[in-house]
Amino acid sequence: MKKRWICLFVENEIGVLARIAGLFSAKAYNLESLTVGRTEDEKVSRMTISLTGDDKTFEQVKKQLNRCVEVIKVVDYTDRAVYRKELMYVKISGCSGEEITDLFRISRVTGTAIADYTRSCVLLESVRTQEQNEELLARLNRDYSGRIEIARGGSVAVEAAGRYSTETNSQD
Repeated sequence: MKKRWICLFVENEIGVLARIAGLFSAKAYNLESLTVGRTEDEKVSRMTISLTGDDKTFEQVKKQLNRCVEVIKVVDYTDRAVYRKELMYVKISGCSGEEITDLFRISRVTGTAIADYTRSCVLLESVRTQEQNEELLARLNRDYSGRIEIARGGSVAVEAAGRYSTETNSQD
């Protein structure tokens, strides 16, 4: 089993997302992350999908995706140099003044932002890789377990422009 990244360019129409998700479901793949957004062409949407699977089944899924009428292009980012980021918000409630100071320090060190705060609550905004966000959550769960609310937007990815094209899965 291997972590996979795939990018689909699809027709921007009602029902396309459901059909694509159904295809993955039929192959018993659990989509770890799925983001969809319109491209520079309003008639085309870009899907970035993260999942884990074996080579044989993944190849079958790619072939089936290529056969879908609504799919314009399938790009396997698994072994390509890409830039990918995930949006994540973490709200920590019931904080003391000392804990709020600590959360501001954590934000500075990790390169996250304080999106909002009150006397007892801090809202962190993180636009980093999925792995970096997982590390941040592990750190926060150690000290603030039971007081955390998480909202994650899923990863988006784009192939490197060329300058770092010899690197695989760049994350900066």
